[in-house]
Amino acid sequence: MRQAHEDNTSFQFDHEVFLGKDEAKTFDQLTPEESKDRLSKIVDRIDIDGDGLITTTKLKAWIKRAQKRYVYENVAKVWTDYDLNKDNRISWDEYKQATYGYYLANPEEFQDASDQFNFKKMLPRDERRFKAVDLNNDNLADKEEFTAFLHPEEFDHMKDIVVLETLEDIDRNGDGHVDGDEYIADMFAHEDGGPEPDWVKTEREQFSDFRDLNKDGKMDLDEIRHWIMPQDYDHALAEARHLVHESDQDKDQMLTREEILENWNMFVGSQATNYGEDLTKNHDEL
Repeated sequence: MRQAHEDNTSFQFDHEVFLGKDEAKTFDQLTPEESKDRLSKIVDRIDIDGDGLITTTKLKAWIKRAQKRYVYENVAKVWTDYDLNKDNRISWDEYKQATYGYYLANPEEFQDASDQFNFKKMLPRDERRFKAVDLNNDNLADKEEFTAFLHPEEFDHMKDIVVLETLEDIDRNGDGHVDGDEYIADMFAHEDGGPEPDWVKTEREQFSDFRDLNKDGKMDLDEIRHWIMPQDYDHALAEARHLVHESDQDKDQMLTREEILENWNMFVGSQATNYGEDLTKNHDEL
């Protein structure tokens, strides 16, 4: 589970999780003055009508745009790793060879039970996901289909797969449901046998009160969908509201450039700057 952006101390963590250590190091070599200067240029892009005020609506639109751009850039970076015959399509066989080829050719090197389990679990799961994105059933994925394969959470027609995979990840006993203990085990490893932390007790209450909607002691697919894809929750809007709330010094529900730069650490640890990565980009890359 990603660390929440509750304070400015989390931004270093965010950079490394989102960018990887090498790219995060590139960003973190910027001085505070350089970071503020580059953030100021991004503010100009967010302020689409040029009135000098950053509203929640403008921030939400920018965050959605930044996230979409990240997804497509990510696919572009790895495309050549999978398009082995360079026909601008990726077949299931190409993906399987690039991802699982060594395992399939050398199974004797994967004697560890956990390794065997992971490969045997992930290969058919990937094949199922590939078939779900292959809307024209030609066993080939173009760039849009492959984007849906790598980032199914971004595509409406892949939501059933995301929900099913979430259930399978947490359902340890394989009964097709997630009970309270499985729900907690996904977040907390109880190794020393001591008392549970208070936050775990709170999560158990969350499970009973808000996750298990029909009160049968477990979550089914519909309840998991309601949990991970609540209809009334917009991640970009929530992030935008959070940024405005934390940086709005005069409490007018809008941000000036000065208010944003005053709280620059929070912005470079947020989706508004792709967790700082956008500060390393040229203007025409945004």
